Formats: sequence, C-alpha cells, structure tokens
Amino acid sequence: MMYSSHIRLPFSLGEGYPDPVWVPVIRSRRKTVSLFLKPDGTFLVRGPLRIPDKEVTAFLAQKESWLRSHLAKQRDAADADEAGRLTEEEIDALIREARTDIPARVKRFGPVVGVSWGRITIRKQRTRWGSCSAEGNLSFNGLLMLAPPEARDYVVIHELCHRLEMNHSARFWAHVERVCPDYKVQKKWFREHGPALMKRMFG
Repeated sequence: MMYSSHIRLPFSLGEGYPDPVWVPVIRSRRKTVSLFLKPDGTFLVRGPLRIPDKEVTAFLAQKESWLRSHLAKQRDAADADEAGRLTEEEIDALIREARTDIPARVKRFGPVVGVSWGRITIRKQRTRWGSCSAEGNLSFNGLLMLAPPEARDYVVIHELCHRLEMNHSARFWAHVERVCPDYKVQKKWFREHGPALMKRMFG
C-alpha cells in the first residue's frame, strides 16, 4: 500500500525557488522517514503510512541545514560545469598568484599562532587544500586563489596550528579558534564549495 500527498516546506529556500514550496510526501509500509534530493534539485519525503502531517513538517524543519547545504553543492557543481575546466594556463596563473598571496598570509599569521615554519610550496592537489610536514614545511593548493580571502586565511591558520599539534584533537581546534574564531564557517564553505572548485581543476 502506498499513497502520496504534498506538505508545505516550513521555510523559504530563497531566490530561484517558489514560496511556498510544496514537498511530495510518499507514504508506504516503511518504518522511517527520509528526505531524498534528486539530481535535478527537486526533493521528496518518504515515510510510514500513518505519519501525521505535523511530524513530516517537523522533520523537514530539522533538515533545513542539510537541504540548504546539499542544494548549494548541486548549484556549485552546475556552476563549475558552466564555468568549465580550468586550462593549464589558468592553473599556472593561479599558482603564480598563490606564490605571492599565501606566503604573505603565513608571515602574517605565523607570529599570531606563535610558530615558525619551513619551506612553503604551492601545488596542484586533488584532495587537500593544505598540509604541514613534521619538519614544518607547508604546502598549499593553488586553487585557494579561487576561494574568499577569509577562507584562505583559515587554511593558512589551520596548517600553522599543526606546528603546535600534529593532529585534529580538541587542543588543535582550540588553537585554530583562538586565531580564527569563525573557523567553523570557513570549514563549512569548503565542504559546500570545495568539490566544485576541485572539479574545475581535475574534472
């Protein structure tokens, strides 16, 4: 047995979406309620046969952050496809720019973190935005030049803090927060936008 209805989304998704948004709800012989996001940006809820509308509405309200985050990732992926893959010349230009920009940030934040550092390298990296070796050598992704300045600051601070803690313990994050109080905002930016940037370099 299965039947469907529509429930009003309890929050606005902003520009590009109607207000209100009516969400399809498919009820069947299942025990859990789940939100499904389709590749085209539409979404629906699947839930048990007897789940009340008010419980579905409450469930959707709890999923607001998740939905916004995943919709943003879809938009970024579409924007990356539209912008196209970076040419070798464009990548080289980003790396040259980063060789000036990133060391300047290291020199600014190193004394604030309270650490020294070794060699600074700018590279094409598939999965990392930055790294710090046990010897204190720092490596950064040239694609950082496509990120906002505050996001670049966060990556630099993150790697410098590894000079204090070569791990991601609570003490490490306390060091990061001391210098970059909004680090969670920047981490979220990379979660939401980073994959699309990487796609422009590596496809």
